[in-house]
Amino acid sequence: MSENARVAIVTGAGTGIGQAVALALQANGYHVVLAGRHRAKLEDTIKKAKAGGGEMRAVPTDISDPLAVKALFHAADQAYGRLDVLFNNAGIGAPVKPMEELTADEWRKVVSVNLSGVFYCCQEAIKLMKSQDPQGGRIINNGSISAHSPRPCTAPYTATKHAIAGLTKSIALDGRKFNIACSQIDIGNAATEMTEPFVTGVMQADGVKRPEPRFDVAHVASAVLYMASLPLDTNVLNMTIKATAMPFEGRG
Repeated sequence: MSENARVAIVTGAGTGIGQAVALALQANGYHVVLAGRHRAKLEDTIKKAKAGGGEMRAVPTDISDPLAVKALFHAADQAYGRLDVLFNNAGIGAPVKPMEELTADEWRKVVSVNLSGVFYCCQEAIKLMKSQDPQGGRIINNGSISAHSPRPCTAPYTATKHAIAGLTKSIALDGRKFNIACSQIDIGNAATEMTEPFVTGVMQADGVKRPEPRFDVAHVASAVLYMASLPLDTNVLNMTIKATAMPFEGRG
């Protein structure tokens, strides 16, 4: 590894926001370890890497499995010997239906990825960042504006994203003495495959489906890159980036 190269792990790096952020980091010289459930999608991200940027490595990982998470961080440590940035991006939602109709398995599945999986990744990142020389690093968690203003019938997703806000603040507090900064970015309607249905219509609080504007996911990647590039004595604790005209401020 080159002496000045920084190292990042990005979860959910095979598509959408995770892919865009991974590619932005790589283009700016980071060596990026890509985590996700599907190797083929991670390899697709690698194919889009910019010549002259950092290295990219695919490590297929189910973050809901703590042993798989340990293996992911071990692979990064073995390859590069340190970790500067973790972007916790991987997340899922439950079927859109009234909360009382959700099964226990549907609830547990969302919690296992969106909350437990992020917790496992943060644990392993903190261990590496505490032990390395120079000590410290940055954890950036992908929250959601839904935690502040939920969509109808999204209780598991909304609840887990609320929990991410608490986890972020706890790490930001506990990490101070180890030079570990922790941030959260809340993203509203970035133009990815996941938000394509919003173009034709998405359910609103009054029960009516209406189209919602989206914005270029490249702006999310630029925002995360900015947060990652700050010196560790400076931290963007919370950032919200959204399509200007989406119904967030006045949702409901």
